[in-house]
Amino acid sequence: MKLDHVVPWGRTRSEYVNMFTLTDADLAKKILGIGDGPASFNAEMTADGYSVTSVDPIYAFSAEQLKTRISDTYDVVMKQMQTNAEHYNWTAFRDVDELGRERMRAMNQFLDDYEEGKQQGRYQTGSLPVLPFQNRSFGLALCSHLLFLYSDQLSESFHLAAIQELIRVADEVRIFPLVSLNGQLSPYLDRVLVYCKAAGIRSEIESVNYHFQKGAFQVLRLTSN
Repeated sequence: MKLDHVVPWGRTRSEYVNMFTLTDADLAKKILGIGDGPASFNAEMTADGYSVTSVDPIYAFSAEQLKTRISDTYDVVMKQMQTNAEHYNWTAFRDVDELGRERMRAMNQFLDDYEEGKQQGRYQTGSLPVLPFQNRSFGLALCSHLLFLYSDQLSESFHLAAIQELIRVADEVRIFPLVSLNGQLSPYLDRVLVYCKAAGIRSEIESVNYHFQKGAFQVLRLTSN
């Protein structure tokens, strides 16, 4: 991965809780975060004594490199958000400026925790569809804004291989959102559900208390039968 291809954008623990309908019991599990990027979820959870391991290819870079990249791309992302504001619901965030402040706060919290977290093994370089973990290493795997969202960039076969790998390393998997960037349900969702049924994986689609991108208000929960 080249850093100049990365557009860092970090979400908070409260967003994770709402996106994935995380209960107190869920938070107490050994959690794997897929594609967490510069989210503050790991830092916030660790500060409260919970166990989270985050995996992302951007963790190959140093905190200083990521900080520079965040600075280089922030204004560009904010202009894009302004241009596309009608594609989002402005309830959790009053406007684009508040969103930007929250995103930057999350990313700064991530940066403050990052180097220590790497030394502790909490931030590991890696990516789907192959993860560096033993079977059932985690109680819960969370995949945020990767699968389904980038259906134009990631193939159907990639999605199926990723699902197989996630259910291998975790007792339960949750994926959010289920829509592509255009706000429509991913064309791969039905195929994933068919695959899961054939593979003995229980699948449930649930509405969540998080609806920022229009159309994105459901999470897919997967567990082995």
